[in-house]
Amino acid sequence: MDHSHTSCPPPPREAGNGMSPKDFDASFTADMPRLRRRLLALTGNPHDADDLLQETYLRLSRRARAQSLTRQQHPYAYTCAVALNLLRDSWQHPSRRERTTDELPESGWDGGLASYEASATALALLGMLSEKEAAAVILVDLEGLTHDTAGERLGAHRGTVQRNRLRGLAKMRAALHN
Repeated sequence: MDHSHTSCPPPPREAGNGMSPKDFDASFTADMPRLRRRLLALTGNPHDADDLLQETYLRLSRRARAQSLTRQQHPYAYTCAVALNLLRDSWQHPSRRERTTDELPESGWDGGLASYEASATALALLGMLSEKEAAAVILVDLEGLTHDTAGERLGAHRGTVQRNRLRGLAKMRAALHN
């Protein structure tokens, strides 16, 4: 019978062939200074070297915890190969790298939630006011008009606009403090 066309099954895993998390930690800790120096030479930046070192540790420790990391004849070479692959990956995919900047994030970095909450609160507070009070607050405080200009738009004296505005703001403050 010709068995040349069938594939051979992989050899069975020997008991104890996997590296325990404790053994991995000891091995990685021993190789860490040497690996960091190599990564520092390659990246030229201690922060990038440390990030790669951490990512290498995380990648390999997950495998050690899952018992899928086999014992290596040359653990430093294996660890170094993983770190270099991560470095190469960061070069091939620059969008995965962090970018430092001296600019602050946009004010809407929270996805606009704060702006939405502020608008909803303002609308609820304005809804508690009379029509005249709400109009005065909107024209003077939100649109930035003077009392005179707001009075012209509303067909009221500037003093009336001012009184309605002050009454409206007082009601809004009282509602916020309750």
